[in-house]
Amino acid sequence: MAEPSPAPAENRRPSRKAPAPWGDIVFKGSTTAFAILVLALIGTICVVLYSKGHLAISTFGFKFLWNTAWDPVREDFGALPSIFGTVVSSLLAILIATPISIGIAVFLTEMAPPWLQKPVGLGVEMLAAVPSIIYGMWGLFIFAPIMARTVQPWLKSTLGFLPLFQGIPMGIGMLTAAIILAIMIIPFIASVSRDVFSLVPAMAKESAYGLGATTWEVIRGVVIPHTRSGLVGAVFLGLGRALGETMAVTFVIGNAHRISASLLNPSNTIASTLANEFSEATSPLYISSLIELGLILFLITTTILALAKFMLWRIEAQVKGAPR
Repeated sequence: MAEPSPAPAENRRPSRKAPAPWGDIVFKGSTTAFAILVLALIGTICVVLYSKGHLAISTFGFKFLWNTAWDPVREDFGALPSIFGTVVSSLLAILIATPISIGIAVFLTEMAPPWLQKPVGLGVEMLAAVPSIIYGMWGLFIFAPIMARTVQPWLKSTLGFLPLFQGIPMGIGMLTAAIILAIMIIPFIASVSRDVFSLVPAMAKESAYGLGATTWEVIRGVVIPHTRSGLVGAVFLGLGRALGETMAVTFVIGNAHRISASLLNPSNTIASTLANEFSEATSPLYISSLIELGLILFLITTTILALAKFMLWRIEAQVKGAPR
């Protein structure tokens, strides 16, 4: 018996895709709107800072970036001392905090006995919860006198032949601000590093130990390479926090609008300048100059984060392309 021939193609009805449930449509639309809101918020911040700082931008032009003057009476403003203080204090803080933070993370994940892991981990997290103004008050009333009596005189007497350690040991200054910043960002770098180290497969570490590797060799040859991208992200997270810190730095950096090669001398940052002078700004050009400083800080932070993402992308590309 002959089988019935299939219906002609022109008579076939196309299958209709079942409509998505209303819940899925609302969920997808809301999450998309949230994502777009983030980009819109960043764009709005940039536009507002540019528009409010346009008077200073049009008045000083690019000269504002390398001008060292800050004279509200003559309305002569420059951002170079603030930019210098922001970058130098943040980089010094990262140089101090990174090895300490990674050491804490290594101790908690590889060497600490179980009864000590939780108390130390809780202490690190509690440091992250301390308000920045508390760090600033502690730095001004407790740490700065210690620096003035012991640390800075010792640095000057021992390494005073270097321009970095010349000047009057007053306690406050670039070095004190960098150390306070380092203490503030250690919890963030250490917490992220600890979480990243805990993701290393136990099999990889046990295999290295089985081949006779020491703890240092396992950390150097297994743990660090496996978590390289996460460590870079942790360091840049701390750097982003250091760049924008305001109150703690304002208390201990000295707030002097000048550039000095010595770490013992007072300086300032963009954030501390904004905190100190916004309430005193009266003229439109003065206010616009402060807002342009905020725009510069926004661009510096954005550039640092973009550089971090690029470095993470390069590291991940190298890891994926490496022979196994």
